[in-house]
Amino acid sequence: MSFHQQLKSKIAEQNLAAEKINLLKTDGKKIVFTNGCFDIIHPGHVDYLAQARDLGDFLVLGLNTDNSVRALNKAPNRPINNQHSRAMVLAALACVDCIVLFDEDTPYNLINCLQPDILVKGNDYEVSKIVGYDIVTSRGGKVITIPFLEGFSTTNLIKKILA
Repeated sequence: MSFHQQLKSKIAEQNLAAEKINLLKTDGKKIVFTNGCFDIIHPGHVDYLAQARDLGDFLVLGLNTDNSVRALNKAPNRPINNQHSRAMVLAALACVDCIVLFDEDTPYNLINCLQPDILVKGNDYEVSKIVGYDIVTSRGGKVITIPFLEGFSTTNLIKKILA
């Protein structure tokens, strides 16, 4: 399989991702899930995703679709990069094993479908208020927050570019 095909194979539909995850769990693998927009990839994103991957054996990234990003009202011009572009850049990161796009406001239904062992978000969230907390903890899983790498944010990067 070519490298390009390998990248594309990391981007999966929800049902295919669930099948793969079930097989991995059968082999005793720990599945980690995180989500976000990941609009303009910067070192803060890479650091966060690498730390998330270190918590288990397989990292699934729930990626907001373009419609989902717009619904979050981050800014009128967001996302800067479309969902396909964002997914391809993320697929090139060795720490990301699978990317599943979701169109809802939150990844709750995706988390419920995939049933990860570990749910990860940035430490700007209170653990018990993280979407999917109830799903993961009800099965004995963990919900963990990771500190952000100081000095990096997509919003600030966009402001710097515009200045």
